[in-house]
Amino acid sequence: MIRLDDRDIAILRVLTQEGRITKAALAERIGLSPTPCWDRLRKLEKAGLIEGYGARINLRKLAPHITVFVAVEIADHTAARFQAFELAIQRYDEVTACWALGGGFDYLMQIVTHDIDAYQRLIDSMLDARIGLSRYFTYIVTKPVKGPGGPPLDILLGRGAGS
Repeated sequence: MIRLDDRDIAILRVLTQEGRITKAALAERIGLSPTPCWDRLRKLEKAGLIEGYGARINLRKLAPHITVFVAVEIADHTAARFQAFELAIQRYDEVTACWALGGGFDYLMQIVTHDIDAYQRLIDSMLDARIGLSRYFTYIVTKPVKGPGGPPLDILLGRGAGS
């Protein structure tokens, strides 16, 4: 693990909220001159703490769609079957996220597609492809309540909120 000081954490906190901030503005926000700030930013990127930068797109303004969460059970609980499922799921662009779970279900998938018919065609194609899917449970998102945000850095680092 990389050792982080308050300035490194400040950089991460700002970037989770404002990924498009200029390097000069970032330096000003955290109270450093540009060159040391950029050096820290490169260090955080090189260490893999910053995996990338991206935009949050308002899908409601882009096109009609549905978001579905699918709890998945795999038929055969072997390492090979889990690996095959995880490799196969990469081919489906509609699967925007997938997590392996401990507990009752094996995976939780987030799927974004045009409508319920497109969702069902996708599931049918997964079943036909025999990727290991034995049972699935569909949960359709009816409205967003809280969207994805940045991680609670202060809480994860034991610093208390807003420190």
